[in-house]
Amino acid sequence: MLSTLFVCASLLVVDGDTIKCDGQNMRLLGGGTPFVSGIDTPEIGSHAKCEKERKLALLAKQRLRSLIEGKAIKVEANGVDQFKRPLVNLYLPDGQEVGQILLREGTAREWRPGKKNDWCQVDT
Repeated sequence: MLSTLFVCASLLVVDGDTIKCDGQNMRLLGGGTPFVSGIDTPEIGSHAKCEKERKLALLAKQRLRSLIEGKAIKVEANGVDQFKRPLVNLYLPDGQEVGQILLREGTAREWRPGKKNDWCQVDT
């Protein structure tokens, strides 16, 4: 699959796994493969199923913002999702893939088709 590089004059964080490049929403893959694997972060605001998910969503959003804000980020798209959002991998200037950092740190979880992450469950 061919990838497309985006140059973003404005790069904003929407939530823990969505950015806005020059006004266009883009979904993070986290180094995954379109429609096979990716990352998932908690839902924000009214989309959250519980208060715990809402709080975790804010942490994920803040962490993504801290990783990319003010940096020259490489945005590489590999397909689009069902909402016509480009599916992207974000790379820091040192080459690290941002979604993989979020996975390692626990603010994101692996996504696979049919797998639902329950952010409200109590950790044991």
